[in-house]
Amino acid sequence: MGAGSSKSRKPRNPAAALRAAAAERRLSLAKTHLDATSDDESYSPPQGNGEVADSDLSDGSGDDEPLSKKRKGKAKVVVRRQSQVMTMDHIKRRKTEARQLARQRKAEERALIAKLGRKLTQAEKNAIALEKHHPELQNVWGDLERKVAITVPEKAAQPAGLKVTLLPFQQESLFWMKKQEQTVWSGGMLADEMGMGKTIQMIALLISDRGVKPNLVIAPTVAVMQWRNEIEAHTEGLNVLVWHGASRESDIKALKKYDVVITTYAVLESCFRKQHSGFKRKGVIIKEKSALHQIKWNRVILDEAHNIKERSTNTAKAAFELQATYRWCLSGTPLQNRVGELYSLVRFLGGDPFSYYFCKRCDCKSLHWKFSDKKTCDDCGHSPMQHTCFWNNEILTPIQKHGMMGPGEFAFKKLHVLLDRMMLRRTKIERADDLGLPPRTVIIRKDFFSPEEKELYLSLFSDAKRQFNTFLDAGTVLNNYSNIFSLLTRMRQMACHPDLVLRSKSNAGTFLPEDVGEATVCRFCNDIAEDAIQAKCRHIFDRECIKQYLNTAIEQTPACPVCHVPLTIDLEAPALELEENAVVRQGILGRLDLNKWRSSSKIEALVEELTNLRRQDSTTKSIVFSQFVNFLDLIAYRLQKAGFSVCRLEGTMSPQARDATIKYFMNNVHVTVFLVSLKAGGVALNLTEANRVYLMDSWWNPAVQAMDRIHRLGQHRPVQAIKLVVEDSIESRIIQLQEKKKAMVDATLSADDSAMGRLTPEDVSHLDTC
Repeated sequence: MGAGSSKSRKPRNPAAALRAAAAERRLSLAKTHLDATSDDESYSPPQGNGEVADSDLSDGSGDDEPLSKKRKGKAKVVVRRQSQVMTMDHIKRRKTEARQLARQRKAEERALIAKLGRKLTQAEKNAIALEKHHPELQNVWGDLERKVAITVPEKAAQPAGLKVTLLPFQQESLFWMKKQEQTVWSGGMLADEMGMGKTIQMIALLISDRGVKPNLVIAPTVAVMQWRNEIEAHTEGLNVLVWHGASRESDIKALKKYDVVITTYAVLESCFRKQHSGFKRKGVIIKEKSALHQIKWNRVILDEAHNIKERSTNTAKAAFELQATYRWCLSGTPLQNRVGELYSLVRFLGGDPFSYYFCKRCDCKSLHWKFSDKKTCDDCGHSPMQHTCFWNNEILTPIQKHGMMGPGEFAFKKLHVLLDRMMLRRTKIERADDLGLPPRTVIIRKDFFSPEEKELYLSLFSDAKRQFNTFLDAGTVLNNYSNIFSLLTRMRQMACHPDLVLRSKSNAGTFLPEDVGEATVCRFCNDIAEDAIQAKCRHIFDRECIKQYLNTAIEQTPACPVCHVPLTIDLEAPALELEENAVVRQGILGRLDLNKWRSSSKIEALVEELTNLRRQDSTTKSIVFSQFVNFLDLIAYRLQKAGFSVCRLEGTMSPQARDATIKYFMNNVHVTVFLVSLKAGGVALNLTEANRVYLMDSWWNPAVQAMDRIHRLGQHRPVQAIKLVVEDSIESRIIQLQEKKKAMVDATLSADDSAMGRLTPEDVSHLDTC
């Protein structure tokens, strides 16, 4: 072919484009800051084929791929704008400086190795790299000990306007909180054990500077009305607003007029999500400003602050974005499963530098993980691998990898240094003289499966073991974590009652060939509602049942038999069909043939306990906790058949309905059993009228506060907590896991260093996966 033919010129065009791109990148590289790599050499010059070593100059493809592989077809090069061209002397000088920095870091690493007598961990190498660009981190723990003194509690005077007299330890906490608001934290964590009056202590702080407003309290839904009731009962003149429901106030000026605004974590998350991500209406994304985030609050108080323990959730992010002069976290269980959960509380309080992300290659520092394109930092342009969270590097990673040994033990000591300056925790045992609480007894009642239950459980266990081994052989255990957790949950449910597995909606047709469907159940008699009608509170009753209830009611406005709010129902309404009310939870009773239904060993054990208690004292009130709402349905049905008057606390209830139900249980002598979901009422409840707690299923988390719903200030009778456990089941292993987690919590929060020695490295590494 001729030299001028197009075929002879085509192959040279892509190569020319690549050479041009390489030349432009070399110029850009000369202008760009050269950084040291994590090991030895800081820079590799561009090769003849156009490869570029600096990943920060990539076009968004793989960092280490040759340019020829990245660009197929027509080359498209994006070059940073340059203000000047650097000479080769400048390039050589910078390369020399970068190598000197690398050698200096290596020398520091060798010196630290000689000092410690062992290899350095990756966290220690990261610390050396961070200190180069962030000199304030070189002695951050020493500076913290030296510059920030531990606030020693003293007795404060009784606040004027507080009707209840504070106990001595509560007066000390009031003094401590006032002092903490003057420190670098401008707040802190009040982590007294459950039942020691954290709510009243915080109300004392609010009233100590009354007139300074507005203050925001964020609490679980079940605690909202309790906060309002406590403020109204123990103070005068504080203007309180419960900010909840669809018709809540949206005018910011109106909100600022209140002394205290109380809302829930769900409302907080919803407001943040609508502001940050928006919502779709008629195919258009609409963003709505959050009233909570537009106000500069005097104080923001997170009740049960462990609700934000997962830093990546919208709830945690919503809390982080709140503006306040002072910030407070209230939690009897600031740590539940792993040390990393404390990060969110430290982050909320604004701990600098403990909750910040730092770049190892420049002075970039941020509270947020800002990588919009998932490849480079929005601020400095370096990759995610070059950024690390100070908390993770200094505390979390060493503890996860080394437990209580070596770097892990040192990390625990650092954690104590930090918590001593931002957290106040007292236990009931420590302040027993002030509290004057009656004794508390925990009893573990062990029962056995019936032969039929044993056969079903072993069958399910074999199936679960087979599936787990399949994941293990394929090396996909972590990828199938949700499936494994589902298998474990089924085994826990089987230990409670086989129908929770066999008759669950998610397992329809899996274990039983016939599908009996779901009938509409009357919530008054728990029988099939042949002529079903629905109340305004969304509970369904048989028409004749509710007519009889209304005709025999003494009150002019009777309460709903389920949620105890004023009952509003149209007795002439047309009967509901199942399809029309499918969104309403009918529960497991609607899927059972109640004429053939059989109880379980665990339910019968509960009936036996309650029957014996009724013989001893017919007025003793008990609370029955379970994680599984369907299990509570079965328990309620069996207890009503045995002649017990029960009421329920359900997660779907509004704050007003929950408050009415709690008052109904507390004020009616004939109602002796309160069925409570652990998720709905495991925290923030005050039920001192009862002095018996029955835990029907073992929770993964030992910090669940079920027992402390009754063993708290205001309780004057001895308290018993009975855990019902089925032997030879997964429950006995969960009890062992709870003990290990409790040891970890003690090691982290206890001021006694000996608590660390009770937890082995194997325990820590095991718990991190739980």
